[in-house]
Amino acid sequence: MNSPSSPGALPRIALLAITRQGVALAARLARHWPQATVCAPARWAAPLAELPNPRRIYEGALRGEIGPLLAAHEQLVCFVSLGAMVRLLAPHLKSKAEDPGVVVVDEAGRFAIAVLSGHVGGANEWAQRVAALLGAVPVITTATDVNHITAPDQLAAELGLRPVPKAEIQTVNGGLLAGKSVDWYIDEGLGRAAFYQKALAQRGIDAPIFSASEASAREGLRILVTDHLLSAAPGLLHLVPRRLAAGIGCRQGVSADLIREALEKACASIGQNIEAVSLIASTVVKKEEAGLLALAKELGVEIRFYENEALQEKIDAHHLSESAFVKKNIGVGNVSEAAALCAIPGGRVALAKTKFTKVTVALVWEK
Repeated sequence: MNSPSSPGALPRIALLAITRQGVALAARLARHWPQATVCAPARWAAPLAELPNPRRIYEGALRGEIGPLLAAHEQLVCFVSLGAMVRLLAPHLKSKAEDPGVVVVDEAGRFAIAVLSGHVGGANEWAQRVAALLGAVPVITTATDVNHITAPDQLAAELGLRPVPKAEIQTVNGGLLAGKSVDWYIDEGLGRAAFYQKALAQRGIDAPIFSASEASAREGLRILVTDHLLSAAPGLLHLVPRRLAAGIGCRQGVSADLIREALEKACASIGQNIEAVSLIASTVVKKEEAGLLALAKELGVEIRFYENEALQEKIDAHHLSESAFVKKNIGVGNVSEAAALCAIPGGRVALAKTKFTKVTVALVWEK
């Protein structure tokens, strides 16, 4: 999953409005986020024509837009009344691990309310971003945040980790709210143990590196960062690294070094290093590209190539932006983002399509 606070990270985000004033506020945000899709009714959509953002203009009822928007985006910022938005969302909700973050802003732009998936989906962070840009007050109601406690599931989202089992999230968060201490451990067998230890230390958390069995055997509330699950135990929450797919498009003949440089910068923009990448994905047109093949071998990761039909399916399903130049040359207008989404179906975009020197990269987290 993406960390909204990571510099340069922009997930697939949609700005939804239903009134003239709501469209005006959505346009203000759209100028800061040119990749965000703006969804508005046709009668108020004229001011959006000057924006470079992708647009979704509808004629009928808003109800028919919600399902596709939720399926295609990681974040929704909605200029709709809170009650109406709750009713619209209800039939489409799945779980806190799958639902996108949803922020609701009142028509006067006074409050930005994190409504859905505050931690895992990042709505709490996005409510603060929206509020800062609009001069609004962020409204965050998750218990840990209200009590100025950093929740483990929030940290997990920032670091690309998956909390397991879900029941223990509530156990650990409840313990923190009750003033209990929680011990953190990192599995000594984890390949990136040092990275996670440093990342947690930067957040004020001391997480010694232990054997997984020893950490599991201890009592009390504890969190173990590990890449394999132990037997369930009361008070033990596992944080398991998610797979990270790197979708890469590049010019013909680009060197492995230049592709690596682009990938390193892309990973750094979401607070990760290149070792986080689990697999590389691209178009079948690039299946003989020496630089791509060499980089995959160097990193020791799988590389997958997808046919145009599969890439176009993701482009259409997620309303991905397309380059006319790329489409003319290879038949589809988006390689990096579409390929990464092919590699991890249903994944969550950590970094939307981003251009570097002769290379384009997109990053997608496993949910």
